[in-house]
Amino acid sequence: MSEGAERIAYERIADGDIADEHIIEAVGRARITIRDGKVVSVEPPAIKGCPLAKRFMYPVSDMTADEIKKNIERRIADFGMCTPQRKVLSDDDFVLFGASELLNSALAAGIIDCAVLACDGAGTVVAANPRLIQGIGGKISGIVKTTAYPEVIARIEANGGHVVFSDGRLDAFRGCRKAYELGYGKVAVTVALVDDAEKIRAAYPDAVIICVHTTGHGRENAEKLAETCDLIFACASATIRDVAGSRALVQGGTGVPVFAMTQKGKDIILEKIRTTKMQVMIKGNKLPMNLGSEPEPLI
Repeated sequence: MSEGAERIAYERIADGDIADEHIIEAVGRARITIRDGKVVSVEPPAIKGCPLAKRFMYPVSDMTADEIKKNIERRIADFGMCTPQRKVLSDDDFVLFGASELLNSALAAGIIDCAVLACDGAGTVVAANPRLIQGIGGKISGIVKTTAYPEVIARIEANGGHVVFSDGRLDAFRGCRKAYELGYGKVAVTVALVDDAEKIRAAYPDAVIICVHTTGHGRENAEKLAETCDLIFACASATIRDVAGSRALVQGGTGVPVFAMTQKGKDIILEKIRTTKMQVMIKGNKLPMNLGSEPEPLI
């Protein structure tokens, strides 16, 4: 998409001319636009390679627009991503230290009693059903904009979830507030923006804040996130590895690690280790630790 065409697209979004549109950042932080169940644009990814992308259900080894498009099309066909047919329940345990996997482990242990998530086709969701948390968060990340579908909202609510806005808005702070209003006392919330993390920490000091989708954050943002979040996923961020990694209490994983910045974050990672059936190696080490398999380049 040319620079001029990109501006026109955003103007149309702002004017509300597009009734069914989703914008996500995925597979190397490529910005992808989906309309009416079709991938209509794939912008160049921010990175050239990612060890996690190679382990997808639909692996992406070559970060080309064509391969990224195929990956997204397979997700649309498989579980209805960004369509009214979106499946919202899953029993998959995709990666040991994935965000939804950690949330479900913490939920089972009573460390949290609900999670506030972003869901394509619904927007901001409060969920306390493990299958719903995995179904929403296990196969998608980096939602920039979504269109809400009554069918998806009904499916979520039929499985115990609460959709905060009927228009698909993404607002982690107001989602967190709604979770407390619903009577939950141990709320976890996923954020991608520094402002959301800081607002939530100021208003709800006991909330568990999990920062995802951090590729491209500069040092100032990394400093703020390290001060406010319980868990931070490093993605392809060099500054998150440097700032958060060096201060973390625990690191989960090496290629795309998650850093526990607080005792509560540490408890969540250790609980996942305690309950997993996978073999795990535990070693005292200066952090961050890299075993040579990271996204390329780190930015």
